[in-house]
Amino acid sequence: MSLVIETNVEYQAKEAKRAAKVVSLLSTEEKNEILFHIANTLESNKSYILQANKQDLEKGQEKGYTTAYIDRLILSEDRISEFAEGLREVAELDDPTGDILEDWTLENGLNVKKVRVPLGVIGMIYEARPNVTVDATGLALKSGNAIVLKGGSSAIHSNQAIVDIIHKALETTAIPKEAVQFIASTDRNATQQLFTMKEHIDVLIPRGGASLINAVVENATVPVLETGVGNCHIYIDKAADVSKALSIFVNAKTDRPAVCNAAETLTIHEDWYKVNKDALIEVVKEHGIHVYGDDTVVQSISGAEKAKEEDWSDEYLSLDIAIKIVENVEGAIRHIDEYGTKHSEAIITENRETAEKFLKLVDAAAVYHNASTRFTDGGALGFGAEIGISTQKLHARGPMGLPALTTVKFQMTGDGQIR
Repeated sequence: MSLVIETNVEYQAKEAKRAAKVVSLLSTEEKNEILFHIANTLESNKSYILQANKQDLEKGQEKGYTTAYIDRLILSEDRISEFAEGLREVAELDDPTGDILEDWTLENGLNVKKVRVPLGVIGMIYEARPNVTVDATGLALKSGNAIVLKGGSSAIHSNQAIVDIIHKALETTAIPKEAVQFIASTDRNATQQLFTMKEHIDVLIPRGGASLINAVVENATVPVLETGVGNCHIYIDKAADVSKALSIFVNAKTDRPAVCNAAETLTIHEDWYKVNKDALIEVVKEHGIHVYGDDTVVQSISGAEKAKEEDWSDEYLSLDIAIKIVENVEGAIRHIDEYGTKHSEAIITENRETAEKFLKLVDAAAVYHNASTRFTDGGALGFGAEIGISTQKLHARGPMGLPALTTVKFQMTGDGQIR
C-alpha cells in the first residue's frame, strides 16, 4: 500500500471548504443514504482495512507500544462492523441542521429566525484509534460539514485505507470526496499548519493524550473544541451500599481500562473503609488491580505502593488505581478540584443530601450518583455517536454529538424595512 507523504495541507483545506458548501445543501434523506452506503462499503472491504492495520500493528510491536495503546489501535472484522453500524446509527439520528431555535417578528414586521447551521470545515487531530476516522467523518457529514482528518503516525496505514474506502463510496454520491480530507504526512509541520488556517478551518477538535490536546489548545489560532483526558474519580461515601459501590468501581475500572471514562482514582470515606476494606481488597485482588495509595491504604492493602504526586493526576489507562482515604465528602471534592480533569466524577452514597452537594459542587462535564463513569459516551447516553468529550465550558460540554458540530445563524425576512 502506498502512502502520500508529500501533502499540501493548505490545498486540502481549501478543497474541503469548497466541498462543505455542497454538503450543506443536501437534504437529511440524501445524507442518510450516503452514510448507509459508506457503512456497506466499509464492511465489504474489511480485508483491505485489516491488511493496512496489520502494518500498523507490526510497527507498533517493533516500537514497544503499551498494551493499552495496542488495544486502541487494533482492528478486527467485528470492530469494523461496529464502526460501520455506528454510521448507520448516526444516519438514524435527528438532523439538527435547519432547526429553527427561535422565531419572532418585530413591530416593524421584520421576521427573525435563529437557525441551526453547519460549522463548515472541521479539523480533527487525533491519535491511535482508527475508528475515530469513521466516527468523525459520519458525524461531520450528517451535520452538513466537511472534515480534514489528521491521525497519528501509529495508525497511518489503517486511516489511509479507511479514507480510501470512504472516497470509493463517495464517488457515486452527491457528496464530493473532497469533503473528507486525510493528511497522510507524518511530518509534524503538517499538523502545525492546521493550527493556523483560520481562513479555511472553522474549528479544531483534538482527541488523544494530554500532550496532544495541550499542544493544540496552546498553539492554535483556529477555535478549538477541547476534549480532555480523563482522570476520573469515584467517591465512596460513608453511606454507600457495599455491593453497589464495589460493582460500580469494578465496572468503571476494569470494563475498558484504556478509555477516557474509566475510573483512575478512588476516594473513600474513612468510616466506610474501616468497615469494608476487606471486601475492597478482595475485589482488587480478584481483578488484578494494582494500587497506589496513601499511608492508610499502603498499610492495609498488600502490594500497594505509596502514591507519589503524579499518581493522583495520572490517567493510567490500565489496571492501576490511586486510592485516597478522606474524612468527608468535602475532602473528596477538594481532591477532585486539585487533581481532576473536569471529565467524569461519581459519588456512591445512599444519602441524597450528600449526593446533591457532590453533584452541585464538583466541576466536571459529567457527574454521577450511584452509577459508573463509563456512561460518559454519546451512544451510552442515548444520543448516538460522539466526536469527542468536551471538558471546556463554551459552545459544548460533555459528549459532543451532532448539535455540537453546528452553530447558529440569524435569518431575517422583511418587506422593504429600513432603519
